[in-house]
Amino acid sequence: MSRSLRAICLLVVLFSPLLGAQENGDEKWRKSEPGWKYEFPRDHGSHHAFKTEWWYATGNLSDDQGHEYGFQLTFFRQGIHPGERSSASSRFRVMDLPFTHFAFTDVFGKSFRYYQRSSRAAFGEAGFGTPVSMVETGGRMAWMEDWILEERPDGSFHLKATAVTEKSVERSVDLILLQDRPALIHGKDGISSKSSTPGHASHYYSLTRLRATGSVTVHGKSHAVKGLVWFDHEWATNSLESGQAGWDWSGLHLSNGDDLMLFRIRNSEGKTVFLSGTLRDPHGVITNLHDLEMIPRDIWKSPHTGGLYPARMEVIIPSRNLTLTLTPKLPDQELVLSPFAYWEGAVKGEGKSGNDPVTAEGYLELTGYGGKVIGINGN
Repeated sequence: MSRSLRAICLLVVLFSPLLGAQENGDEKWRKSEPGWKYEFPRDHGSHHAFKTEWWYATGNLSDDQGHEYGFQLTFFRQGIHPGERSSASSRFRVMDLPFTHFAFTDVFGKSFRYYQRSSRAAFGEAGFGTPVSMVETGGRMAWMEDWILEERPDGSFHLKATAVTEKSVERSVDLILLQDRPALIHGKDGISSKSSTPGHASHYYSLTRLRATGSVTVHGKSHAVKGLVWFDHEWATNSLESGQAGWDWSGLHLSNGDDLMLFRIRNSEGKTVFLSGTLRDPHGVITNLHDLEMIPRDIWKSPHTGGLYPARMEVIIPSRNLTLTLTPKLPDQELVLSPFAYWEGAVKGEGKSGNDPVTAEGYLELTGYGGKVIGINGN
């Protein structure tokens, strides 16, 4: 695929929800509406009636020496035509455009690397497992060449991504993931709202505490690791509305056993227009958060794009008597990808739950911040 086509496709994947989903002629995309009943493993697979979908895994890992690593592996599906490709149609008929981002943070070595792949997926080199075909695809939920996310027969998951230079493997992650807790469904009545205006929502769940064992590779050297992985799966056609220009998202493992997902959507002036969050305690009690605050603190200026990102993020949830300050494990975890850039990185948190100290680990995503947003609005 040409560089220009990759740029167009990546622009569509990340920014078409901000501009409003478009219909292709008379083809109708299904909207995320109340009443969706989640079923597993069915919903680990793809949903081709919806225009946009992604499978997203982030993790914080450590080796036997206590060296820390973080990673992000995201598979995007952008629909071109709704529904499955018929068995009689040509394999050159493109139903979806798949893209993948892989980023790796070496906290000990103070380095950050990121990679992207895209494909027409005409010959099976990339794709998405559907609920009826996951057996046929070997349990693969999403794949791009040898970058794979799959469910194994025993119910565990396998995640793998490798970035190779001319001389050796530069960065890789190869993990087996064991599910400790059931899927965490976000929102109410089967949808996760993205606006106070009805009709803007997604279907969204997380596997919050996947116990990870396996290996990572840094500069050609393999390290045995273990840790926790957070997995998100989200699909929609009508999620964000016009005027929403960026978002902050985080998935966090708290030291008291809580799982916390939160996001803030901003307008073009940087003002908060929508907040949402989900908290699950160690006993499995789930709370939809309505009094959440996410407050950016200080500024980190990207040396690559000039973008102005929050240097820290303060989280306040009065109903839970919870405060956290999230700090990046490395300041520079910005992915500079044509035609846009965003910050996505490993973070740690410190604060209080009631009168007790609490810490957190997880990932923070920051999109749509100032400076040079490559390829957007003529920049």
